[in-house]
Amino acid sequence: MPAGSSDAPSASSLRELVFESARIGCLGFGGPAAQIAMMHERFVVARKWVTARDFEDSLGFCTLLPGPEAQQLATSIGWRLHGTRGGLVAGGLFVLPGALVMLALSAAYVAGRDSALVSTMFAAIGCCVLALVIQAMIKLGRRALGGALRLCLALLAALALVTSAMPVLALIGLGAAAGAIWLSDRDRPVSPAPALPWRTIGLWSVIWLAPVGLVAGVFGIDSLLAQVGVLFSILSTVTFGGAYATLAFLQEQAVEVRGWLEAAEMVDGLGLAETTPGPLVLVNQFVAFLAGHGAGGPGLAVAAALLATWCTFAPSFLWIFAGARHADWLRGHGRVRGVLAGVLATVLGLMAAQALIFAFALMFGDSGRVTLLGPISLPVVDPARMQPVAVGLTLAAIAAVFGLRAGALTVVLAACAVGAALGLAGVTIRP
Repeated sequence: MPAGSSDAPSASSLRELVFESARIGCLGFGGPAAQIAMMHERFVVARKWVTARDFEDSLGFCTLLPGPEAQQLATSIGWRLHGTRGGLVAGGLFVLPGALVMLALSAAYVAGRDSALVSTMFAAIGCCVLALVIQAMIKLGRRALGGALRLCLALLAALALVTSAMPVLALIGLGAAAGAIWLSDRDRPVSPAPALPWRTIGLWSVIWLAPVGLVAGVFGIDSLLAQVGVLFSILSTVTFGGAYATLAFLQEQAVEVRGWLEAAEMVDGLGLAETTPGPLVLVNQFVAFLAGHGAGGPGLAVAAALLATWCTFAPSFLWIFAGARHADWLRGHGRVRGVLAGVLATVLGLMAAQALIFAFALMFGDSGRVTLLGPISLPVVDPARMQPVAVGLTLAAIAAVFGLRAGALTVVLAACAVGAALGLAGVTIRP
């Protein structure tokens, strides 16, 4: 039998867990699929600390949760091995190396973004990010769009985002309601709900939200730091489907509502996140850094980035420490699974719509919108503003991702090199 498939798991020390978790945190490039594979290799095959069945059960539970799936899996395995201390070690070290790298890259980005060379490099990275979004959308679609009802839900969500100003959270709420009504398995028997660990829920809710309350009390609820804390706390509770699935809500709130950065800058942040180890949702840190820098300079930028990082990842510890014991009940509850199916289908539709919006902005710039009827409108594409270099780079990135099966890091680094060469040659990409 494969190692770890049926043998009793080996004992581990907390020091060994620290070493393995730091190793995964530093070498975890390539997005959640590569990171989960690395955890399986180290924890199940090499160390034999957990069985393959326990690993799969933990992964299945984490797919039901909002937030970064791979970090939650690391936290769950650490919790299985050494309780709360193990969860903090494994989950924290999974994030820390990438967060430090992202903080440094965000500062470097702000320092060099006015350079024509740097601008062209990031425009090239934006072209490959579009290809990676399409890839992530296809992978999520294989999991989330089984059946005509889910496909219709995704298409309606995409249409609503493209043609109206309906809030993203409202669309996700409607998707959850539709899932509860039409996608629930009512024939599945429901076992009694286990008692909730209210003490754990209360403790970790306070730990998560205390920094947000502190900055709101000291600087005011309308301050940038309070807004960052509230936004990313909300985002951490509704982001099913991975980092790319957060794009629609993050774009709406950070770009359109609050004006913290431009859409192209957010795509730049996604490109940077692809070059770091750890979860791709570290793009949240980049967004908060730019928001803080624009509002108050480097000091506020670092504070906003750290608070966004905390509000992005702290909830995952709450979900795991309070919910891991209830994994079997959640996975077997027909109504819960229906709600999650509706949310995932809606999120996929929002991803598709956001990818289309990004593609228009990348290749044609912002040409405005045309009103069809009342609040319904469509983005306008002006062929005269088409950027042939951007179109060519996007097609090349799609060919590399799907034809050559190149990894995300490889594609991003290649785009960076191509962008640098074009910048030195005086070629512009963005309209």
